[in-house]
Amino acid sequence: MTQQSNHENWHPSPVFLLLFVLLAVLSTACCLLGDESAFPTPRELILVPHRGDAATDRDIREAQARVETGFVPVASIERLGWAYVAKSRESFDAGYLLLAEACASAIESLPEAGKAAPEALLLRGHVFTQWHRFAEAEALARELVSRRGIPFDHLLLGDALMEQGKLDEAIDSYQTGADLRPDLQSYARVGWIRWLIGDLEGAIEATRMAVNAGSRQDPEALAWVTTRLAAFHFTAGHLEMAERTATAALAVRPSYPPALLLSGRLLLAQGDAAGAVDLLKTAAKANPMPDYHWILAEALREAGREPEAIVVESNLKKMGPSIDGRTMALFLATRGESPEDAERMAREELSHRQDIFTHDALAFALHELGRNTEAREHMDLAVFEGTEDGRLFLHAALIANSLGEIVESRDWLAAATDLRHTLLPAEQRRLAALELSLTSQEARATNVAAGDSKPKK
Repeated sequence: MTQQSNHENWHPSPVFLLLFVLLAVLSTACCLLGDESAFPTPRELILVPHRGDAATDRDIREAQARVETGFVPVASIERLGWAYVAKSRESFDAGYLLLAEACASAIESLPEAGKAAPEALLLRGHVFTQWHRFAEAEALARELVSRRGIPFDHLLLGDALMEQGKLDEAIDSYQTGADLRPDLQSYARVGWIRWLIGDLEGAIEATRMAVNAGSRQDPEALAWVTTRLAAFHFTAGHLEMAERTATAALAVRPSYPPALLLSGRLLLAQGDAAGAVDLLKTAAKANPMPDYHWILAEALREAGREPEAIVVESNLKKMGPSIDGRTMALFLATRGESPEDAERMAREELSHRQDIFTHDALAFALHELGRNTEAREHMDLAVFEGTEDGRLFLHAALIANSLGEIVESRDWLAAATDLRHTLLPAEQRRLAALELSLTSQEARATNVAAGDSKPKK
């Protein structure tokens, strides 16, 4: 069982849409016929024949066969549920999460398990984190910790708390999970939380431990954490190390979208937009999350392929809001488009996800609306932990400048400049424009001061 924290995988997908349409048709038919018994049970849903030739596909079919035999039913259905979770991560297809949740319901329907079955609670809690239902996931995790307290229970609680901005509690939960079971999953979370609290060096150290604890028997998890290590090296400015580490992730899982995305960003940071486009196109085709398409559009525009960039952004604006409102809010604010929509999406996201990046998205949307005093309140929350992130620093600098706080803006600008390589081209241009503006303001202030110091006749 792996309980990987990867909350950006939720998007409509072929499996999701097929299941949604199937359930809608069956529900309508049942209502018209007045026969609710015709509606498929969770057990029937999870045993729908599965195709595919990958190892995970074989795991699903083998687990389905065990469920059908009725042998140790709770364990068999639980195994099937986690196989569906693994398939969702592997394929970036959130439809499999519906089947994983159905496995939780199937466990609860068993007489020997019931509604309080911990196997069902853990599985459903993990699905809820992927669906960004973090408060509900926290409630399930707290029940699990109080009743059972195995390592995965604590990690689930840490995930739910972290996404709600409750970092002190999340740290305690992650540390308990790591103490109980020091492995890839726990080390990876320790690394992530260290980065969030401003300890990039510690994040690299813990994530390297996670990679060393990994195994090629679970290539998806190993590729995931190796890519995360590469991303931390990228942030730290270790570009050669980041490239080697991303290549190592691709050796574990060829064409792994997150590793391709990072490799594309590395090329983009080094000025090779044309080379970045090919990698980013492949990544975006496999994982249609908004950030993939945003970065692809930036690379296309830098490569002089404006018409293609416009098409990518047009599709992004159509599909993105229903997939990832926070990223779309940042995209629109960065582009200077529809700031009212950006604010609305960021506030909706903040209603269930109060982490630093959601506060940043709302802050920047408010900045684009000219509401900088309000923006400053959310920006203060976004930078409170000291997370080393160039985008956070750039936004803080822009907001401070809009409030006339030149010295503070200059400090944030310096921090953003140190991480300039992590910014997208449009953000780098905004950084350069702010540098010119601050220099001009400082020059005017110096001239005024010099004029005041002249002796009056």
